[in-house]
Amino acid sequence: MPAFAFRHIENLYSVFWDKSVEMTDAITKSIQNNASGSKTVDIQEWASRATLDIIGTAGMGQDFTAIQDPTSQLTQIYRTIFSSTKGGRLLNLTTLLVPQWLIRIFSPKRHAEYEKALMAIKRITHNLIHSKRAMLEKGTKMDVDILSVAIGSGGFGDEELVDQMMNFLAAGHETTASAISWATYLLCRHPKAQKKLREELLTSSSAITDPAMSISSKAIARLPYLNAVLNETLRLFPSIPILLREADHDSTIQGHFIPKGTTVIICPWAINTSKALWGDDALDFRPERWLKPGEANAGGAGTNYANGTFSHGPRSCIGKEFSKAEFACLLAALISRFEIECENDTPKVHDGFLSASPKGGMMLKLTPVAGSLEAGN
Repeated sequence: MPAFAFRHIENLYSVFWDKSVEMTDAITKSIQNNASGSKTVDIQEWASRATLDIIGTAGMGQDFTAIQDPTSQLTQIYRTIFSSTKGGRLLNLTTLLVPQWLIRIFSPKRHAEYEKALMAIKRITHNLIHSKRAMLEKGTKMDVDILSVAIGSGGFGDEELVDQMMNFLAAGHETTASAISWATYLLCRHPKAQKKLREELLTSSSAITDPAMSISSKAIARLPYLNAVLNETLRLFPSIPILLREADHDSTIQGHFIPKGTTVIICPWAINTSKALWGDDALDFRPERWLKPGEANAGGAGTNYANGTFSHGPRSCIGKEFSKAEFACLLAALISRFEIECENDTPKVHDGFLSASPKGGMMLKLTPVAGSLEAGN
């Protein structure tokens, strides 16, 4: 938990912003180099590549270079392990339920690929840990990534750190990429909100338009409409729609007896759009609900528990601040650079490895904004 304290996340904003600008630069170049002249891109794919680079750089101190080269070795290793294809998801689930020898019999090729990739990413993580421990022993200034902070805390053995990083890679990549996709979808459906957000971005923060500057947590905090859009997107489309909890002792919920060992399903998608909690406009995209005095955290709901996106209590999402910070930087860079229009009508929801993303991606038509940060500057 100390590695995810906000004072450490603040140090990562420059990483989030640099990768966000790198993504928009790469998108601009891909459009310019498109022989057909099409300005349509799959923002789900681009966001996935950007968040993978962010999770590698800010989490481990290892750039996956997915933005520049989606076929890079590290990117392919990651996608093999955390595949969001139907077969990949089935294998990932099966590994939790049946013995390894049985998987080897029924899916030998896929299992061999999975094991090879898993060993490769663990080997890379071990090497990073050894390198960072050597820096610590020499008294060299440590990096600001999550792994370096965790090592510096002295609270983890090497195997524990490897396991923590594997969990971090699984949970911290696809979820934010999905959030970006849903945010762009909502802003396409509500062009006035998109215009209002862009105006705030281009007039309220010089870091957005000045390539020589790097954005800070304070600069993002001074963008109330951006934060309102983020909160409203995460309310309507929580990245992880269903959470599971197991009762560790006999208990009750609303008077119903819950025996020890019972699996309880918590559904943020239902909680976050409950009219009983949010009013008759619970299903509407209305960022303004987060802008009223004293309602920046609860969005006008009578309790913080009306929003289950990051869960609550001791089992709440440890990476909440990390996720919201990279989400803010990615969306700010994208909307300040491009006007966006959806090619999708009403996208179907696809259940990915952990998160719920638009099935078939999120196709956007992008038009460069006059006066925005130009590619290559």
